[in-house]
Amino acid sequence: MSVSRPDADLAWAAFLRRDRSFDGKFVGAVRTTSIYCKPSCPVRHPLRKNVEFFVDARAAREAGYRACMRCRPDDIARDEAAVLAAIDEIKSSEGRPTLDELAALTGYSSGHFQRVFKRATGLSPAAYARALREERAKDALGRAERVTDAIYDAGYEAPSRFYEAMEGKMGMTASDWKNGGAGREVHYALVETSLGQMLVAATDKGVCCLAFNEGEEELRARFPNAELVEGGADFRALFDQVTKVVEQPASATIGDIPLDVKGTAFQQRVWQALREIPAGQTRSYGELAATLGNPKASRAVGGANGANNIAVLIPCHRVIAADGGLGGYAYGTDIKAELLKREGQ
Repeated sequence: MSVSRPDADLAWAAFLRRDRSFDGKFVGAVRTTSIYCKPSCPVRHPLRKNVEFFVDARAAREAGYRACMRCRPDDIARDEAAVLAAIDEIKSSEGRPTLDELAALTGYSSGHFQRVFKRATGLSPAAYARALREERAKDALGRAERVTDAIYDAGYEAPSRFYEAMEGKMGMTASDWKNGGAGREVHYALVETSLGQMLVAATDKGVCCLAFNEGEEELRARFPNAELVEGGADFRALFDQVTKVVEQPASATIGDIPLDVKGTAFQQRVWQALREIPAGQTRSYGELAATLGNPKASRAVGGANGANNIAVLIPCHRVIAADGGLGGYAYGTDIKAELLKREGQ
C-alpha cells in the first residue's frame, strides 16, 4: 500500500528554516537514528539523503521510527486538540472567553496557549474571536431586515462596538455594505495604458477597483447601488499614482496608495500577505497558504485571490502555479507575464 507523503522539497526547506508554521503538518524522519522530528526541531540538521517525510507522527511510527525527545513531535496532537477545543468554546460562548479561561479549559498556561493558538491559526485567541464576530456580522448584514438586528445577532454588545471594530476594515458603513454601496460615491476613470484600457475607481477612503479591459458596466456590477461619478481633479493625482504603479513598478510603492477593500477576515489576511510579497518575487498558492499558517489551505487562498477586485495594488499576479508556471489570471496571462517582467521576475 502506498503511503501519502508531503512535498519533499517544501518539507526540507521548512526544516532548514526550522519553520514553526509547519509543525503538525508533517514530520521528518532520520534513517540513521530512527528518530522523527517536527520541522522546528532545534537539533543539528542531518544530511538530506538520510531524511524522509511523513504526513504525521503516526505514519512515522508505523514505519518504525520513534519520537525525538528534544522537540517532542507527538505533543502536536495535543496542541491541535487544545486549539480546536478553544475554537469551539469561542464559537459557542455568548460572551468572549478570556485567555486565562481558554488556557484553563485546555490545561495550558496562558502564555504557552497564546503561542500555540497563534501558531495554529495565525491569530491570537482575542483576534480570532474578533474576526469571527466580524464574519458573522457581514453574513448577517446580507440577510437581516435591519442593520441593528444584524449587529446584535453577530454578538456585539452595541452598534457603537460594531462600528469601532469595523473601522477601516469594511471601507463602508454597515448600511452601505448591506445595500451594495447605496448612498456612496464611487469615482472612476478609464485610463489607456501599455497593457490596455485600465479601469480604476475609488471612494473617499481609497482605491476600490482596478481592472483591465473593463468599463462602467462591470463597475456597476461590482457596486450596484453606489453613485458612479467620473473622476475629477480631486482624484486625478490618485489615479496618476495608480497608473505609475502599472507602467513603472520599479519606481512606485503600492503601500503608499490607500485602499477601500471589502472582504472577509480570511480574504483580508490573504490580500495583506499578497501585498507583503516583494516586487520581483513570486509565491505558489501552497507557499502563500503556509505563510498564513495552514499549508493545506491553498484552495481557499486561490478563492481569496479570485475575489480580489484591486489588481496590481493587491498583487495576485505574484502567485504562480506550484510547478513554476504562470497559472491563471483574471485579465489574461499575457498581462500577468508583463507585470512580472516589469517587476523584475
